[in-house]
Amino acid sequence: MPNTAPSLPIFLRLSDRPVLVAGAGRIAVRRIGRLLESGARITVVAPHAHEQVRAWAEAGELVWKKREAVENDVDGYTLVFAATDDTAVNAMLAEAANKRQVLVQRADDAAASDFLVPAVVQRDALQIAISSDGQAPTLARILRTRLDAWIPRAYGDLARLAGDFRDIVKARLPRAERAGFWLRVLDGPIAEKVFTGRMADARRDLAETLEDGAQTPTPARGEVYLVGGGPGDPDLLTSRALRLIQRADVVLHDSLIAPAILDLANPDAEFIHVGKRAARHTLPQEDINELMVRLAGEGKRVLRLKGGDPFVFGRGGEEIAQLAEAGVPFQVVPGITAASGCAAYAGIPLTHRDYAQSVTFVTGHLKAGELELSWSQLAKRGQTVVFFMAVKSLPIICEKLRQHGLADDWPAALVIEGTTVRQRLVVGSLVDLPERVAAEVVEGPALLIVGEVVRLNETLGWFRPSMESESQV
Repeated sequence: MPNTAPSLPIFLRLSDRPVLVAGAGRIAVRRIGRLLESGARITVVAPHAHEQVRAWAEAGELVWKKREAVENDVDGYTLVFAATDDTAVNAMLAEAANKRQVLVQRADDAAASDFLVPAVVQRDALQIAISSDGQAPTLARILRTRLDAWIPRAYGDLARLAGDFRDIVKARLPRAERAGFWLRVLDGPIAEKVFTGRMADARRDLAETLEDGAQTPTPARGEVYLVGGGPGDPDLLTSRALRLIQRADVVLHDSLIAPAILDLANPDAEFIHVGKRAARHTLPQEDINELMVRLAGEGKRVLRLKGGDPFVFGRGGEEIAQLAEAGVPFQVVPGITAASGCAAYAGIPLTHRDYAQSVTFVTGHLKAGELELSWSQLAKRGQTVVFFMAVKSLPIICEKLRQHGLADDWPAALVIEGTTVRQRLVVGSLVDLPERVAAEVVEGPALLIVGEVVRLNETLGWFRPSMESESQV
């Protein structure tokens, strides 16, 4: 009778242990590949074999017995994999294995198996096994694929670093202090060096920490993460951005950061709104710079979260210049800039072989009521011009572009709250777009796109959220 009790997650060391695989088809190949990595001594019983199994046998990596499986084949093995395409043969082998107290896995019947083979995400020595207990193996594979995309490869390097120093730590630290020590190492500045490709520096710092006397807590050392939050949709965050968002002690965020992105942060973090919007400045830029330096000096991991990309009209260069001057460690994580994200979601290619061979990003932010730009360069055909922060200056922009040679009916569009479920698109021309926008309520972030590519939205626009979805953000 099938056992319905939950399975016990366990990792087996099979090096030089005998394992039997009955069957040599596609499923058996997957099993054998993992078994070879584990160092098991593998015997395959099957009258016919997949070409990969033949290659392994010819290379001496396994023994292939070219015949049908029989009951006595299970004798002397640590594990048995019944992976033939004959249900009766698999059942016979399972029964024989059970009589001999040998664990068996049937490829055709998870409920009748003694153990299950999980979907695995592997990063060097680090392995994450996912199982649905045989209820939904496809779901387990889906989760494996998603985790594989989300978990940085550097976690394997981090595991290897810990393994290299494990015996040294055991020799120098009493058991009660080891967990705290490793927590500081694996979730602190040393780990960040590994994640940013500075393995040699991480090894040096870990060795120095042990030489300096790891019995006492390592003084906290702060760091600043300058992270691009993208144009609004949380799915557009990079995996590194998400990791740093979730580990920050303090979050300094702009006004344009979507609430759904802030919801991803460490719930125990301190949130400080430092946004600047139009003429409303929560904190002057100089105060933001000083705040980051002070918080990092207190040993905190400071997340400076910006909309779009920090280096595209985000004043990121100014902020890290002051961090560098103060000697504060920092790293910069680029984000999808609003121009790229909003244009893609609006179905407006920024470049196109037939309409725009170049793209220019400019700021539409007014200074003392003026907008000093190279209008003669911007008012040219064959290009796309994207204006950031252009809602208030929209009438001036349209008028200047017309004065410098673009036609009255030259296409232009304003993307409002792009990439979110509240996205709206106001399409018009240089002569009528200001009037069309004036009839709208524009409170969220907006981006102006000018160029013939705007016309392509009629056929390429794919993201048209309904207002019913608004509650999702």
